Amino acid sequence: MGSVAFADLLRVYWSATEVTVNLVVFMNLAGALVLGLIIGYERSYHGRAAGMRTYGLVCTASAALTVIVGYPEFWYGGFGHATPLPDATRVIQGIVTGIGFLGAGVIMKEGFNISGLTTAASIWSSSVVGVMVGVGFYAAAILLTLLSVFCMLGVSRLESWLPNRQAVMVTLRFRQGFKPREDVLVRIARERGYQIATGTLTVDFQNGCPEWRFIAVADGKNKGAPIPVLAEELTRFEGVETFHLARARN
Repeated sequence: MGSVAFADLLRVYWSATEVTVNLVVFMNLAGALVLGLIIGYERSYHGRAAGMRTYGLVCTASAALTVIVGYPEFWYGGFGHATPLPDATRVIQGIVTGIGFLGAGVIMKEGFNISGLTTAASIWSSSVVGVMVGVGFYAAAILLTLLSVFCMLGVSRLESWLPNRQAVMVTLRFRQGFKPREDVLVRIARERGYQIATGTLTVDFQNGCPEWRFIAVADGKNKGAPIPVLAEELTRFEGVETFHLARARN
């Protein structure tokens, strides 16, 4: 009798209605996976740490957590029908909070330079795509996927067409005993089409060698000297022992 009752209990999980609900959930997960992979491909193509696998997992898991909230009467083989209808907004809130920690892990800061913000934002967007698939807004989820890809691919080109100013992160390490002057630095930067961004100058002093870090912003589009030209000139500057130049980006 015990074995028969146990077999009947297992059979409930494979009833026609349970299988139908599982197929609906499966289609939601498959759709979320495809949309997540589309978003992740752009990041993977550009060599980012978070690629197709990360985005696919985030989008699919978000959809899974959201879609099961809509079928509480089928939980536990249908024996959870007395369970009160769960609040889907609380599930969505938990997803968004958890994805925030994942996004923070891809943001890196090096001096004044911050990278990974776009990747973090797109991971968050991918989770929202999964949530929208989970609640059944398929057309809106597809549209959000296309808009996210457009933001990562097309907006960068739009930025290059619009008026903008190049920003360069500069680190200058001077020889021991050399005393750099800010007014001279400002003048030299201005002669090369740059101005030092207000509030970015920091000064370190190690082993008798001063080290200055700052952000130089071009006066206008295509007005600042290119980084290779700046590097060549810095090799001839009196007092400069080592230097580091990098395009400031976020």
